[in-house]
Amino acid sequence: MSRALHFLAKHKVSLLLLVVIGAALSFGPITYTVLATRGERYDLSRQATSAVPKRQVAMVFGAGVFPDGTPTPYLKGRIQTAVTLYKAGRVKIILMTGDNSSSHYNEPLAMRRYAEQLGIPPKAIVLDYAGFNTYDSCYRAAHIFQIHQAIIVTQAYHLPRAMATCSGLGVKTLGVEAQHASRDWTVSYLLREVLSTDKMVIQNVFKPQPTVLGKPEPIN
Repeated sequence: MSRALHFLAKHKVSLLLLVVIGAALSFGPITYTVLATRGERYDLSRQATSAVPKRQVAMVFGAGVFPDGTPTPYLKGRIQTAVTLYKAGRVKIILMTGDNSSSHYNEPLAMRRYAEQLGIPPKAIVLDYAGFNTYDSCYRAAHIFQIHQAIIVTQAYHLPRAMATCSGLGVKTLGVEAQHASRDWTVSYLLREVLSTDKMVIQNVFKPQPTVLGKPEPIN
């Protein structure tokens, strides 16, 4: 028997225990997050829009824009879902939070333009230009826009983490799944969410300040 096989045979119980602990630490947070938010998530392809409780604000997270400034299909799905909620009277304000880290890339502006094309009045739209990631968007929603309750609008794979992040920062949330033609729970997205949810737990514990804050702009 080789040394490697001998080592594995001798320490197989310890190694198995390490694998189990590693899997629990890696997949435990996302499993808990999905289960904990299950009763507060809504799918408009299966449920009536009227089933969604009313809130003042819907938060829409950025999901990329093309070089010509038009939203990606994922982002369009999020905006379309928020528009449906607004037109059904479930929300009064749509907070569009995304990346505007350079003069050549402006997610919030693209989001507003598309929402206006779908019939949303400008007065019902608030833009957050420093929503560089999910944590920053939720932190700024709580501290800059001083939101206490919101409906989170994003795709199913992202929704539990977005809800848990905002809830951990003081924004009580409901979630509505944004529709998209492709399958949300692909392996690549799942792996990304596993790592991002692990990171989210640490962020919600220590609550670091985003690099960009600014003065309060309460949504009333």
